[in-house]
Amino acid sequence: MIVEKYLEPFRLSLEKLKEVSVRLKKDLIRGLGKHSHHRAAVKMLPTFVRATPDGTEKGDYLALDLGGTNFRVLYVRVVEEQQKVVKMDSKICSIPQEMMLGTGEQLFDHIAQCLGEFLESQDLKGQTLPLGFTFSFPCEQKEIDKSILIRWTKGFSCSGVEGQDVVKLLKEAIHRRGDYDIGSVAMVNDTVGTMMSCGYRDQSCEIGMIIGTGTNACYMEEIKNVKRVEGEDGRMCINTEWGGFGDDGSLKDILTEFDEVVDQTSINPGVHTYVG
Repeated sequence: MIVEKYLEPFRLSLEKLKEVSVRLKKDLIRGLGKHSHHRAAVKMLPTFVRATPDGTEKGDYLALDLGGTNFRVLYVRVVEEQQKVVKMDSKICSIPQEMMLGTGEQLFDHIAQCLGEFLESQDLKGQTLPLGFTFSFPCEQKEIDKSILIRWTKGFSCSGVEGQDVVKLLKEAIHRRGDYDIGSVAMVNDTVGTMMSCGYRDQSCEIGMIIGTGTNACYMEEIKNVKRVEGEDGRMCINTEWGGFGDDGSLKDILTEFDEVVDQTSINPGVHTYVG
């Protein structure tokens, strides 16, 4: 059958899958290396998250979740009753196509506007609440509140953002408005946020994975194995950014003609080869 002919390249043998697994493991190790991570396709980014939740956390927080054509703003209240309860109010804001391809200033002004409207609707404009910022793009985290965008993915190509601290860009946009303020900012990748939210209910959770517009995973690693970070004791969550697996050509032998066309016609050719 003609259909079978086109399906055949998608069928990988168990031996080939094991081979791909070995390649991925090598790339994970390369990404952790002090001198090899610069040329690694899988970036293995330190997050500066040193522990999973222990269940004692409580308080009121704001959250921003940006990772696609829509983003969410949230008001999260963690209250201590007979058992821990998380209460949330949220608003979904769309990002027009032209804004995804425009300037970074336009994008962050739009985010700040939507956050301001949400705070007003929740009667929170007079408060200064800590904010968790989930920015689901490959970033190199320098500190918990400083994160440099490595490259845009998922159809975004806003100018003036790659190589910049996205937390700073958000704060500048809020400052330009001048009608509200935010407290401390914790920068969290969506995969890390997924692991942490599960870990809040189950302290044995130490891996987070996203399969959506893109795919990614994070996990808790021993600090002694993270050669690009100082220290030997304790652990840190590593954002693998495994969507980059194959960007160096290591998956060329299993890419189909359809993979090639999708890549060549995408807005970021050659980026995020691995789609899970």
